[in-house]
Amino acid sequence: MGGGSGGLGEQEDFFKEYLKMMTNIVVLSLLICISLAFWMVSMTASTLRPISPWRWLFSVLVPLAIVTQGFKKKSLDHSGALGDMKKQIDSEYKEGGQRNWVQVFCNGGVPTELAILYMIENGPGEIPIDFSRQYTASWMCLSLLGALACSAGDTWASEIGTVMSKSKPRLITTWEKVPVGTNGGITLVGLFSSLLGGMVVGAAYFIAQLLFVSDLDISAPQWPIIVFGAAAGFLGSIVDSYLGATMQYSGFDKNICMVVNHQTKDSKHISGKPILDNNAVNLFSSVVIALVLPGVAWGFWPRG
Repeated sequence: MGGGSGGLGEQEDFFKEYLKMMTNIVVLSLLICISLAFWMVSMTASTLRPISPWRWLFSVLVPLAIVTQGFKKKSLDHSGALGDMKKQIDSEYKEGGQRNWVQVFCNGGVPTELAILYMIENGPGEIPIDFSRQYTASWMCLSLLGALACSAGDTWASEIGTVMSKSKPRLITTWEKVPVGTNGGITLVGLFSSLLGGMVVGAAYFIAQLLFVSDLDISAPQWPIIVFGAAAGFLGSIVDSYLGATMQYSGFDKNICMVVNHQTKDSKHISGKPILDNNAVNLFSSVVIALVLPGVAWGFWPRG
């Protein structure tokens, strides 16, 4: 009987994994078809700026390769030093660091929506950021870039700053020292990491402008994109930390000697209220940066 139950369980697990794999294949196929449809529209519509087939292939194959590699390695190498260190201080650490659909939506939903709105408004392809000539397109580009840089900055701060900092974090609202893993706790290493993460996103966008935009010589300078990305990553991390310190529960569980995000019988309250979870905090942070920062940039962006 025991062998039969074990065999049935293995079959159920196999079926679940097979169903998950087929679902991923269907979703990726649909995304490729949608992307191909946008490319065909851009090539046939006279009002849109067409993009080359090589660029379309690059924009599809590179993300596809990243996604495939992520599925194979489950997002993180199990032997990674950062992962081995983080699971010792994070009570909600998952082996492999896999992201579920809620986390993907909360981190990528805002940029995806902005990208769709941008393509509806201006068609596929980059337009130089120039508020004096292309105000709406420039605002939407910076909004999208800000949301991406915000997510990158927060990820770099939490993944690198948490395990690499030599000093204990301080709660952003009171500046008191708190245990590692407390929502809203910041360190100098974490803040610098968030700035660097946003800067990487800005630099990637700037390089894409140099490669694919033809009329940069008559447009406003584009180098502030890098500065904007760094600012979005840094400020996004600040907003995320403030929301985490006030809207997320943090308590120290004496039983497991770790910070927990929900109240337990052995936990002692550190900060915050149980209003939002980490996914909601990430979503609100990216929305705030996407809405506010482009308006601020408009006042400082050099004119062509």
